[in-house]
Amino acid sequence: MEKLFSKLDLVDYAQSFKHFLAREKPLFMEGDANLHYKLIHELLTCDRLKPLPEVPSLDVALMHLSKMGILRLNEIFAFVQIIKYMQYLKNMLIDQSLGEWMERILIPQEITHICDYFDEKGELKPSVDEQFANIAQSLKMVKDEMNSTLRRLISTEKIALYLADKQIHYINNQEALLVRGGFNHVLKGNVIGRSSSGFFYVVPESLGKLVSRESELIDRKEELVYKYAKQISAVFTKQLKFLGFVNKEFDRFDAYYARVAYAREKDMEFVLPSKTHSIKLENFAHPALVNPKPITIDFSKQVLMITGVNAGGKTMLLKSILSAAILSKYLLPMRIDARHSSIGSFKEVFAILDDPQNVKNDISTFAGRMNEFSKLFGKKAALIGVDEIELGTDADEAANLFKVMIEKLIDKEMKIVITTHHKRLASLLATHPEVELLAAIYDEKSERPTYGFLKGTIGRSYAFETALRYGIPQSLVAEARVLYGEDKEKLNELIQKNIDLELEMRKTSEELDARLREVEKLKESLRDEKERVREEFDHAYSKMSKEFNQAIGEAKKAIKSSDTKESHRLLNKANQLHQETRKVIPDQKAEPLHVNDKIKYGSSKGVIKSIKKEEATIECDGIMLRVPLSKLKRSGNQPKVHKAGVVISKETPSGSMILDLHGLRADEAVEKLDKFLSDALMSGFDEVLVYHGIGTGKLAYAVRTFLSTYPSLVSYGDAPINMGGYGATLIKL
Repeated sequence: MEKLFSKLDLVDYAQSFKHFLAREKPLFMEGDANLHYKLIHELLTCDRLKPLPEVPSLDVALMHLSKMGILRLNEIFAFVQIIKYMQYLKNMLIDQSLGEWMERILIPQEITHICDYFDEKGELKPSVDEQFANIAQSLKMVKDEMNSTLRRLISTEKIALYLADKQIHYINNQEALLVRGGFNHVLKGNVIGRSSSGFFYVVPESLGKLVSRESELIDRKEELVYKYAKQISAVFTKQLKFLGFVNKEFDRFDAYYARVAYAREKDMEFVLPSKTHSIKLENFAHPALVNPKPITIDFSKQVLMITGVNAGGKTMLLKSILSAAILSKYLLPMRIDARHSSIGSFKEVFAILDDPQNVKNDISTFAGRMNEFSKLFGKKAALIGVDEIELGTDADEAANLFKVMIEKLIDKEMKIVITTHHKRLASLLATHPEVELLAAIYDEKSERPTYGFLKGTIGRSYAFETALRYGIPQSLVAEARVLYGEDKEKLNELIQKNIDLELEMRKTSEELDARLREVEKLKESLRDEKERVREEFDHAYSKMSKEFNQAIGEAKKAIKSSDTKESHRLLNKANQLHQETRKVIPDQKAEPLHVNDKIKYGSSKGVIKSIKKEEATIECDGIMLRVPLSKLKRSGNQPKVHKAGVVISKETPSGSMILDLHGLRADEAVEKLDKFLSDALMSGFDEVLVYHGIGTGKLAYAVRTFLSTYPSLVSYGDAPINMGGYGATLIKL
């Protein structure tokens, strides 16, 4: 893998990524790629977690435990750091798949107890054993006494003449003085080192007893540490399977966290490998490039043959395609538009990019290339990149040979990216249905490559122009053009004209697409404006209707004490006036609607539950309503679901406060009453009046029975004498 990363210029990327890992590990993650991708994306949405502690590899420590060995204190502390971090994650990650994963990590109580033994520096706490506290206090006293002794010596007049400085130096875990030669005349002690200037580091003899005391205390501390290390190792041996498991899970989370942290810092995205072999890259930038020009390419066929100008980005495009496949396979972040990109899954990736010539192995350029190609025929469904395929042999012979070899690899479901200057090879493969041509574009005005690519054509190499650009004398290039021949030059001009025509057509197509988008945007804007005006009209009409209904209510109150016949006459006249004020809406071509269609009624959205003749029963904002089909419009949007409360702000155009049921059968009367109440509710009326007469009482009974089961009613009962008495029912909504 390191060799492949080197060929694709991904070494620096890999090194910078590894700095985000808590400990070194392979880039490839074992297990289900879909699950890894899901957990990485969940981690991206989480609040920033604290970084993982840097711990060493514990594989050797686990092996020692399996042999009943005793771990060193730093190895025990590494396990403690891992377990403490997993406890932290269990508290922080409680939702979604990450939370489910953490729930499966059950930390034994005895392991949790051991974690409390250590402080943040990895030392056993004094609270674990009183002897630690006593030893620590004794060591401090010895240190203080040693410092005091050295300070006294430094201030001694005889010794001051031989001191290089007046500092106490800590050399080989011992306090020492830095003195000049001849110090032995005034100071007895042991030389433990020399400075770069030739001075001596000396431990005075007067510190001997204190040094011995210090060594004795340190030995006692080490014995005590060994005792606890032995006890802890015995517990760890019993929990060996758990430690192996948690060590592996720590590595897994480390791989996720490093990817997320790297993606956030570099503003990168992840692409999950798809089950197909298609590669579609949108605005991909190779990690090695400082100021890259993002590439967009659709590589759906099996072979992509890239031709065109020298130094025009052909090799970089090849490396970019292979790099994107590798980064996607390892779920590593990259600069790409992930939403509009897709990268296939490949078992292996081969990069044939370098000149394999090697004197020691006695192999030529072409022979080395053939050796690498021979290994591919035993593979299947791999991604292959070949740079400068014509390298090292006769162009015409190689063209025919590579044509046959590439067709054989196509049969083995290989996906191949090729860069070449072989016009012969390109023309031989151009008609193959699984071969796609791509040409690097050269700007003749600026005499520079554009690092852009044109699909479906063979490109010129521009060898003469490139030679001039890199300093070859113009006289030599002119002589070479003459030798090259007029016919071949005309062929190159024809190729260039074809490329220019393609570019012009592409530019025209892009301009037309842009105009089409503007037209569509304008049409959408006009539709929205039309809907807005209609809603404003409906709102204004609703307001006027409500004011009119309020006026009728006031009129009713004014005539309650008047003569009965006169009150009925006035009410009928008011109702007639109300009917005349209905808005007149021009008939529109009705859309065919069906049961379960999503519709829009006024400003509310709902679903059709049933259709009967010219009326439909709809569920709108949690209420069942019967409305005319002509008032419904099709809606592609999901109706809003209100969590609490039902608010209806619509006005029914046909709303009326009075319903006359005289002469109707009971079933007809109930059907008409149902629609009347729906309209009244939509109109916002507080009360309505229903005339059914006295007669045999059957119609009145049917009305009362229906009202007893109808929702959204405050009350109902006989109307006042002056409004119909027993022959009418007053309903309060």
